Amino acid sequence: MAAGIRGNERGAGWLFVAPALIILGLFLALPILMALWVSLTRWNGQGSPFTSGVPFAGLGNYTRLFASDGLTRQDFMTSVRNNGYFVLFVVPIQTALALGLALVVNRRRGFFRTAFYFPSVTSSVAISVVFLFMFANTGAVNDLLGFAGIDGPAWFSDPRGVFHLLLGDSAPGFMTGHSLLGLTWWDWISGPSVAMCAIIALVVWTTSGTFMLMFLAALQGLPVQLDEAGLIDGANRWQRFRYITLPQLPPVLFLVLTLGLISTWQVFDQIYVMSQGNPAKSTLTPAYLSYRTAFRDFDYGSGAAISFVLFVFIVVLTGAQRWLLRERRP
Repeated sequence: MAAGIRGNERGAGWLFVAPALIILGLFLALPILMALWVSLTRWNGQGSPFTSGVPFAGLGNYTRLFASDGLTRQDFMTSVRNNGYFVLFVVPIQTALALGLALVVNRRRGFFRTAFYFPSVTSSVAISVVFLFMFANTGAVNDLLGFAGIDGPAWFSDPRGVFHLLLGDSAPGFMTGHSLLGLTWWDWISGPSVAMCAIIALVVWTTSGTFMLMFLAALQGLPVQLDEAGLIDGANRWQRFRYITLPQLPPVLFLVLTLGLISTWQVFDQIYVMSQGNPAKSTLTPAYLSYRTAFRDFDYGSGAAISFVLFVFIVVLTGAQRWLLRERRP
């Protein structure tokens, strides 16, 4: 009798989740499988990619990204380098800024919460256009630098990396004579370009508010008794944060870092609006390169392959991050 009841419950459970599974299958799983097939072909966007007339490339679209000398690999590795520096700068800065803002608004409510969160709910396209005017040659940023006696750079026309600017324009011979995956060592250590620095500032400003709310929710859920005990023991504010508050935040810290890592590797709209990969491909990212390859160059196979390689990058880096931030028990 009990087995029959359990069997009925199992069938009812599948019946209730069936609509969601069907919708996910039709609008998520099926398009992904179709895109995977496209990445194995040389479809140019004309007709159906599932007809016999479409050339089959196999893994050729993938090998061109890593193993074949040419412009395809050079552009892809340039985009990976640019996005890598973008992630390296944005994720730590936005995480630290979000935590700092959360600590501030945890004690001061009302206006500050709204002010800090407002950029996150504003259209990224609108803010990108505003930043274009701010960082123009005659924009507000260069005007402020001019008041300080500093000649502002031509933000969106200077392709040089900030590390190259610090190290000097002359490259050591051993760095230009050796290459890795189509780029010289000097190119790999260029750092984010001046234009990319402006986009980094934009993204940090617009995303910190969202992550601030996550940290704020975690801070408000912490037991106040521990902080009061530290205050009674004579710990100052920094010591209470370092030894009491911060050790209780690893779960939300992992969430913020993971979401930041995923979103920064998928950056697209700011690049599309502000630079479209220019100057000299110094703001080119894999997501924008995938779009450009598919919808402008009409090489949908290579565009889809770039998307799936980017997906693998994100999964591997997220897994590595989870392993590094795992709870270590003695």
